[in-house]
Amino acid sequence: YAITTVGIINNAEELVERYFSDHGHQFMAMSSGKINSTELAAALINQKDNLVDGILHAQEAIDGSLTLLILTDKGEIIAARDRMGRLPVLIGKNDLGCCVSFESFAYHKLGYEDVYELGPREILRITAQRYEVLSPPGEEMKICAFLWTYYGYPNSNYEGINVEVMRYKNGTIMARDEKKRNILPNVDSVAGVPDSGIPHAIGYANESGIPFARPFIKYTPTWPRSFMPANQEVRNQVAKMKQIPVPELIQGKKLLFVDDSIVRGTQLRETVEFLYESGAKEVH
Repeated sequence: YAITTVGIINNAEELVERYFSDHGHQFMAMSSGKINSTELAAALINQKDNLVDGILHAQEAIDGSLTLLILTDKGEIIAARDRMGRLPVLIGKNDLGCCVSFESFAYHKLGYEDVYELGPREILRITAQRYEVLSPPGEEMKICAFLWTYYGYPNSNYEGINVEVMRYKNGTIMARDEKKRNILPNVDSVAGVPDSGIPHAIGYANESGIPFARPFIKYTPTWPRSFMPANQEVRNQVAKMKQIPVPELIQGKKLLFVDDSIVRGTQLRETVEFLYESGAKEVH
């Protein structure tokens, strides 16, 4: 079979030690020096006599998350969602057949319609004509909420809830709560840190009545996400390169920014400094 995975294995070294240390196994190392997680997942699956038992075994053994697709030698696709449902898996269908994707909009553009969304731990077999449940969904769901806030594509729906709409609501709630507490700041415009911060800012602007603006634009032909480089110095440089100011919307202005992701805080500091250097009067 062929296999592709998405997720994270926190206990990879421990699993290799437990299951494979005395079997002469060798695993490919990735550029980071870590064990190839897809290969390790496949080795765990191969501990059992069939793919379904093997997938369930791998998901139980792994500390982390494992969502996967398998292409069998019979031309079938087996799709398995993480046992806690952290990442979604959806099935699309049209007159030509079935397809499977992590983001539903990918197959919408190809003329497929949503027919099924896997539950946590659920395993499906998909052929050209149909799909069938091989292992039922579990009870416990811990889908990653960050999909709606940051990672998810705006067109995507998870658990029936659209990403873009959710982000508008997040901004609306922030402005509503600040109005209620009478702490809505006196600013000239509301902006979002591009790109996924923008819909949060639109929701905030609509609810607060403060005009929405785009004081800086993100240039993204190179790195779509600046957290991708492994080196922090490179991440900072990429983030800086991506921010192109619009001086007419910054100089002498009081600005409120909505950011959707503050992990290390380095980009937030860089952004605020960048705005003041560009002539901002206040940055909230």
